[in-house]
Amino acid sequence: MYDKILTSLSYGMFAVGVRGDQTPNACIVNTVIQISSLPMTIAVSINHSNYTNECIKKYGEFTVSVLSENTSGAAIGALGYTSGRDGNKLSNVRYKVLREGAPVIQEDICCWFLCRVVNTVETVTHTIFIAEPVAGSESVKGKPMTYDFYRNVIKGKSPKFAPTYIEEKEEESEKYVCTICKYEYSDSLVPFEELPDDWVCPICGAPKSVFRKEQ
Repeated sequence: MYDKILTSLSYGMFAVGVRGDQTPNACIVNTVIQISSLPMTIAVSINHSNYTNECIKKYGEFTVSVLSENTSGAAIGALGYTSGRDGNKLSNVRYKVLREGAPVIQEDICCWFLCRVVNTVETVTHTIFIAEPVAGSESVKGKPMTYDFYRNVIKGKSPKFAPTYIEEKEEESEKYVCTICKYEYSDSLVPFEELPDDWVCPICGAPKSVFRKEQ
């Protein structure tokens, strides 16, 4: 089977926020779907190794912030490429904390909702949390970011433990890697040296100077 056939499925881009043991935590996911309307339930898939998975199981609640096409790449990079076990992922991201202790991202999102877990399903690699939305935004603003937009417009990559991760085949071009978020820039379109000096990483917003040529 063609290994990228499932990329034809539609996905969104979301930040799932949780109450952490020390500080609030959040991660980027692309698998949040509505299951039913009466009662209203949604499902989200989180890798077993993810700290967010651990926190949802411990506290039973989480928030979903629906990212827009204007959400900064820096925020996505901060939440998508590091672990909450290693420090405060939200230190450079705008957010607010709900009374329940879970954070809501405020980086030009479309909307948000708070969910209470009602059931879980374990797979080999991921937990599927089935939850009931219990609170949320009064309106929706902007255009929701799709996974296709993330991949093909801002050239984002899937972390290794994302449900949609596909190992990229080697290309006949030089690669430059962001030392902050590990985003790889390929020379296949525009040579890295020809990029303007004010060019920044499309994922974390780091300057061109932090990129290193892959050996």
